[in-house]
Amino acid sequence: MKKMLLILALTMFSFANAQKGSVLVMGSVEYNHQTNSYPDGDNKQSQFSFSPKVGYQFHQNWTAGIESAVGIYQSKNEDFLVGKTKNFSLGGFVRYTKPLNQTFSFYTDLGVGFQNRKDSFQRQANIITTEKGDGVYATVTPALFINVHNGFGLNFNIGGLGYNNLNYSNGERDFKNFNFSLGKAFSIGISKNF
Repeated sequence: MKKMLLILALTMFSFANAQKGSVLVMGSVEYNHQTNSYPDGDNKQSQFSFSPKVGYQFHQNWTAGIESAVGIYQSKNEDFLVGKTKNFSLGGFVRYTKPLNQTFSFYTDLGVGFQNRKDSFQRQANIITTEKGDGVYATVTPALFINVHNGFGLNFNIGGLGYNNLNYSNGERDFKNFNFSLGKAFSIGISKNF
């Protein structure tokens, strides 16, 4: 019911669509903390990620720009004192936007870029193990944009398609992932056209 009231309230305003020649700034932030208790000790996990994008709308329906993502994941338990993963990606994106009316627009982003990851584990005997991997990613993300006021809006997506690969420097393992999460994932971001 609260979601319906929010959507209804947002649609009652007078809005303006993004114009050709405008600059798009958007991003999302995520934080998650979890504690699991077991008879032999607790397992604590925390995760933080930040994903900014900046683009230029060179046509009424097309925007191109750069995107980045930074993520940190940390885990503490009885076997490993600390396990930490740091992710970084940098790439470009192209967006096609189809306005439905002055309030709602449907868009799809295609993003491609470089990524790296560093995994560190510190054992109880203070033995630190580090692994580094580099690779590429590609994503296709459909989403809905709600124009709240003068180009400032909310972005809702429910998943998409993604491909990731990481080749680790020690040569012991490679990581490849194809992900189809349409309808399974949900995220909200904010954006502003200047």
